[in-house]
Amino acid sequence: MSQKILVVDDEPGIVAVIQSYFETAGYQVITAYSGNETMKKLAHNPDLILLDINMPDIDGLTVCQNIREHITCPILFLTARIETADKIKGFSVGADDYIQKPFDLDELGARVSAHLRRESRKQEQASLRFFGDMVINYTKREITIRQKYISLSRKEFDITELLSTNAGQVFDRERIYERVWGLEGAGNSDTIMEHVRKIRNKFAEHTLHNYIETVWGVGYKWNG
Repeated sequence: MSQKILVVDDEPGIVAVIQSYFETAGYQVITAYSGNETMKKLAHNPDLILLDINMPDIDGLTVCQNIREHITCPILFLTARIETADKIKGFSVGADDYIQKPFDLDELGARVSAHLRRESRKQEQASLRFFGDMVINYTKREITIRQKYISLSRKEFDITELLSTNAGQVFDRERIYERVWGLEGAGNSDTIMEHVRKIRNKFAEHTLHNYIETVWGVGYKWNG
């Protein structure tokens, strides 16, 4: 799915030029011509906002300040005024960048692309955890040890995810079973022992580290 850009400016000509440029580049473009309209268009969940500062009803600074607590995507101000004091004010209300009018479309495109790449990297990093030689990508449901892919079944990954995202916390077999299989699961907690054994064997092919530690008489915990 193409990334969505919300373009906000009270000058229809500027909006049309920006819209045409980014749609040609493969983006989905949402448009607004006022601060009030911007608030409504946020329901489209844009990946980035190009926001004019000088608008007749609600100026861009106020819009940014009002939405920043609820919107995490990059916000780039479009403005003809770019004094240091204005930049400081804009950054203080949550802006990520300034684009000065008149602007070069290719430079604008490069700035937008850079911010979207940075945002993608942040989201990717948030889904990754590092445990010594092991890397777990929770979004892609992939595990590597020393850059070697570890093939886990769906339930094996679910158990690994549960333990690794709660490192150091002890889970008994019944609790693991309920969290992974659900209360309506057709098996029993003895299934956990077999799954943990298989996970350990797969890890052991690539490392001597015991990532899933047995707490005797209690259950298991992640030893990252």
